[in-house]
Amino acid sequence: MTTSLIISTYNRPDALEVCLRSIAELRQLPDEVIIGDDGSREDTREVVERLRPLIPTKVKYIWQPDEGFRLAMIRNRCVAESEGEYIIQIDGDLYLHPDFITDHLREAREGYFLKGGRVQLGENLTKEICHSRRPKRIGFLASGIESKRPNTLRLPLIADWLAPRYRKNRDNVLGCNMSFFRKDFIAVNGYDESFEGWGGEDLDISLRFRNLGLGKRYLKFCAIGYHLWHREASKEASERNHRLAREHASGGVVKAQKGVEQYLKGRDATL
Repeated sequence: MTTSLIISTYNRPDALEVCLRSIAELRQLPDEVIIGDDGSREDTREVVERLRPLIPTKVKYIWQPDEGFRLAMIRNRCVAESEGEYIIQIDGDLYLHPDFITDHLREAREGYFLKGGRVQLGENLTKEICHSRRPKRIGFLASGIESKRPNTLRLPLIADWLAPRYRKNRDNVLGCNMSFFRKDFIAVNGYDESFEGWGGEDLDISLRFRNLGLGKRYLKFCAIGYHLWHREASKEASERNHRLAREHASGGVVKAQKGVEQYLKGRDATL
């Protein structure tokens, strides 16, 4: 099964460098890495070009102008350009355990999407890591963890048992650590670009996946990602967006009003 790792980023070149260096250390590489940039300055492109030789797989860079928070759009454009049968999606302020891809692919199943977690690193530890521009292995007893300390543990056998059972009826998902079959993403028309501002787009696509008939597998104690601290984004639009997502769910909506279809071409024409 071919895989595409999609990374969304915006004006965090130091964090993105840590992320990309962690990808270079993966035990199992994706078939391609696609960096989706929602309007960053030129220094982000410079990081990508400088580190491209370190990553022994295909690397693509997609940039769009900075016209506000358009995460749904950049993710749709990345999936449209992807060549993998399976999509693994992260944010550029997350760096990865060496077995991150291995774990996602081990837990992947037809008829399901996967939701992963993250270890929340504190401000001081984040500054140390970003200053070094290199990933740092974080153990359970490490200092500087802000929250989600148990997520540092990789326990594959327990993870395999928990995947179909743990929080299987909880709707919350994190787009920063998520995976799905590309054909399922296209079937729901991807992310809904009618969502404006931060929040809700991840919940919305997960609920439309459910309306499509997909189940959810939860990645506990595997697929570990370390989230670099940042100030919280404005949540002004979050309540409205979450309400809209719930309306889509209760109304049985499957396909986004304005989604990935507008970017598809060629081989996707018949999907």
